[in-house]
Amino acid sequence: MNSLMKNGNASRHLVALIWGAVLTLLLATSSFAAPPALSADSQETLRLGERIYREGVLPSGEPLRASLKGGISAPGTTFACVSCHLRGGLGSIEGVTVIPPTNGAKLFKPFQIYSSATNEDKPFTPIQLVEQKSKYFQKNQRRPVYTDKSLTYALRGGIDSAGRIMSDVMPRFLLEDGDMKLLIAYLKSLSSEFSPGVSDTTIRFATIITDDVSLEEQNAMLIPLENFIRNKNLTNFLDPRAGVRSRSTGFRSRLMSETTLVPRGVAIRKMSLTRWVLKGSPDTWRNQLEEYYRKEPVFAILGGMTDGVWQPIHQFCEENQIPSISQTDWYTLYLSKGYYQEGDAAARFLNDKDELKGKTIVQIVRDTREGRALSRGFLETWHDFEQKAPVTVILKAGETLTAELLQQKLAQEKPAAIILWDGPESLKTLEMLAVGKNSPAMVLVSSSFLGKSMYSLNEKVRDFTYMTYPYGITQSPEEKSQYLMVPLKKFNEEANAVATNRISQQSYILTVILNMALIEMRGNYYRDNLLDVISTFMDLDVPLYDRLSFGPGQRYASKGCFIVQLSKNRILKKNGWMSGWATQ
Repeated sequence: MNSLMKNGNASRHLVALIWGAVLTLLLATSSFAAPPALSADSQETLRLGERIYREGVLPSGEPLRASLKGGISAPGTTFACVSCHLRGGLGSIEGVTVIPPTNGAKLFKPFQIYSSATNEDKPFTPIQLVEQKSKYFQKNQRRPVYTDKSLTYALRGGIDSAGRIMSDVMPRFLLEDGDMKLLIAYLKSLSSEFSPGVSDTTIRFATIITDDVSLEEQNAMLIPLENFIRNKNLTNFLDPRAGVRSRSTGFRSRLMSETTLVPRGVAIRKMSLTRWVLKGSPDTWRNQLEEYYRKEPVFAILGGMTDGVWQPIHQFCEENQIPSISQTDWYTLYLSKGYYQEGDAAARFLNDKDELKGKTIVQIVRDTREGRALSRGFLETWHDFEQKAPVTVILKAGETLTAELLQQKLAQEKPAAIILWDGPESLKTLEMLAVGKNSPAMVLVSSSFLGKSMYSLNEKVRDFTYMTYPYGITQSPEEKSQYLMVPLKKFNEEANAVATNRISQQSYILTVILNMALIEMRGNYYRDNLLDVISTFMDLDVPLYDRLSFGPGQRYASKGCFIVQLSKNRILKKNGWMSGWATQ
């Protein structure tokens, strides 16, 4: 498989880069006192409080009401707590405004923060923003521990526990007493204790591999991950300094700074990575996963690979709230949408061709997971454009498309374009089109489904063959991987040897992202906080992909695809980056 992150039900050699907590400097914050006991600890109470926090919806189903500066009233669904304080409750920085934590571990202990005496937005210097996150420097403003009473004042009237007026960006929420108790109960439980898999000395991870994956592919995925963990553990052991600066790697830090200052005097946790090997049929995997997790809970699943479907693993991770992989749910991140993404790009490309409006398009689909995912991505987007439905020809696995059948369809439909969602078998079909009658001027194929055979395209078919290509083109994958390896070469000597392989490149990308993510987490080892942090990463300069970035709530980093043609010596772009998933 050429794509590490694939549509959950359309994967071959699915490599699930699951954004669990792997870090370069696992730095714990100073220990904190346990938050007060919940006033109501039932699951229903927490569920209702969570809905207020995340959705701005009251138990009655009515939207929470909020009052803004000047007495303007607005629905709480617009200003839900999560939109600023994030899902994990650890806060964020919006422009020049520092948004403090609202989680149980922070609200109910003294907190120190920079603040403007005039209650106006005040630009911070980069170093002030860094120091804002460091307890060592938090001296300018202090606030006492919140109580239920003072927290009620804060939420309703914008008065903090020190009696100061909060910033105007903080809404004043119109909450009845009962609803206020629900919200406060949830805040007390929110990120109040570290997630499972975190001990005083270690953060534990697992990687999941099914027994149908070849040893070569296992090693391509595992070597960068295991080298990363081994070398970071060794580095921490040899150099246990607390004050460390780390250069940004091209993304917009949550601190909006070129450096990230790690607090001094904090503990360093090591990492461990266990292989969970799943054997037998997928219907037995659930019991195996439960047994692994019962024996040794992990903070997250770091990487994974199967020749089959990922869905049973996804369901297990979602139910246990372990950062994992899927198509829509929260505890999931993909590098891309895989084959579906290429089908979507093909639809967008053809839709832009005025000469195809109202014309017949024939779609030839191999009945495999790859073919079905490509077809679904194309059909769903094509339908959104209100285009004429294509004529679809299904090829069973192993079935040969004969020249007679192909010519029959061409004569019958006279298509303006053909979409050929097939693997290496496509090469024979393309050659038949090159010499046959009624052949269209344009044929689209998937570079991922073709694999290495894409470079074997006969010269006589290259003029009319267009390929979906979800990777970067400005540099070859080999050039980009070697370029990115330079800063971390001393930590990834062995990873360089396998960096030209797409699977290992994608594993390397995972280590880069998680390296920076865990620094940004600053010892707050909560699974939701991990995903909150990653959602701030923008425009990562990494091997393999031309554009890679997340955004709030987005689960896919690479959201588009090029359409290319193959020349004698290079890949030629035929369009710009095709993407329609700005919010996914």
